[in-house]
Amino acid sequence: MDTTELKLNTEEKTGMNDSGSWDWKVDKRLVANISHWKEQFGYMEELYVSPNGERIAAVVKSDDMKFSVCENGKVWDKTFDKVWYLQFGPDNRLTCLVSDMGAWTIAIDGEPWEKRFDFIWNTQFSENGKDIAVSAQTEMEYFAVLNGIEWEKKYSVMTNMVMSQDGAHTAAVVQTIPVGAADIFKFREGCFSVAVDGNPWDINFVNVWEINFSKDGAHAVAEVRTTIYDYTVAVDGRLWNQTFPAVWKPRFSPVNNSVTAPVRKGDSWMLFKDGRQFWDQHFSQLWDHLYSNDGNHIAAIVAPKFGRWTIAVDGRPWSLTFGDLVTDMVISPDGKKVACVGKEKDFWSVVVDGRAWSEAYDMVWKPVFSPDSQHIAVKVEKRGYFYLLVDGKTMEGEFKVLFNPVFSPDSQKILVKGITGNPDEENYYRQVIRLSDIPG
Repeated sequence: MDTTELKLNTEEKTGMNDSGSWDWKVDKRLVANISHWKEQFGYMEELYVSPNGERIAAVVKSDDMKFSVCENGKVWDKTFDKVWYLQFGPDNRLTCLVSDMGAWTIAIDGEPWEKRFDFIWNTQFSENGKDIAVSAQTEMEYFAVLNGIEWEKKYSVMTNMVMSQDGAHTAAVVQTIPVGAADIFKFREGCFSVAVDGNPWDINFVNVWEINFSKDGAHAVAEVRTTIYDYTVAVDGRLWNQTFPAVWKPRFSPVNNSVTAPVRKGDSWMLFKDGRQFWDQHFSQLWDHLYSNDGNHIAAIVAPKFGRWTIAVDGRPWSLTFGDLVTDMVISPDGKKVACVGKEKDFWSVVVDGRAWSEAYDMVWKPVFSPDSQHIAVKVEKRGYFYLLVDGKTMEGEFKVLFNPVFSPDSQKILVKGITGNPDEENYYRQVIRLSDIPG
């Protein structure tokens, strides 16, 4: 297997971890020799690493064409017809979707659920990782399954399943009224709604997208299409009193359950709250927006003018803009800093509070704040190798594969998870480094 085929999973899940119980002793430890895996298996998929860095795993296929998972060099006892969507949860458990004799289920640390389905997809985790949900289909009926327990009510169509942060609830877009393939008139009347824990709202829409739960899981919001021309926001099935040509990803405030959403009015975008204009500013585009933990600040990706992207904090855009895109916005835990990734003419930059770090890269991943909000770590790629930046300084060493860094709870150390070496001797190391030992 060629080194170029050893792909990095670039969409590692992030969440709230009990990182205080992890091993934060300063050392560098060899966890696995990946070259040996490539020699042992004729087929191996991309690598995944647990949040605490203790486990590295990949889907592998044996000589008898059976699939399993290799974890830290040891293959699971059970084999399957197919293994798909391998990922670690926030609590470091390893999950994947598996097929055996044509029936699908989820396996957690090698142990499948007893319940089987015709198909499952879209694994979801609660914030602490203790609860797991999937979308499922059996005999052409669709439903969500939470911790092995499926919805009592099933639907002919279900999409966009999401889980509340506390893991107590699931919701999805469902079709509540059957529609023939050519029955455009019934479609226009509205055939879709939101089902929470399997129970649909008592109102239907032409379309529904982007469901979000409140922090306490007690309420759900979605962007909805009320006619073929009109869009608005629905909270627990109740509509805002205005409609718009477009809306985008409504969100609850983390402190009082008010709802904000970017909306389009006329030829510009603005931020509305509970159906009324909230920010005074108008933008050419206004996309994803995030709240600070205390709910006192909102940041959003905006285009002050067509084709130029930046971040607006509480409605005030940064002066620095990018022509290609701005993405991976994150707010510090204390709510006082905002970081993102910007792209201009095929080069990527790290931006913090409107100022770009000095160097541009071939690729930049989502910035990570320390718990005390004083430090930022970022994974970057340059000339085919990966590097770790901390507070704008490049840490010593280059990696063939690098996974997302994690700061210690006291913000004094950083966990580095990466693969180094030549194609014949590729090793995955877990390393804990004091920030004070980083030169620069």
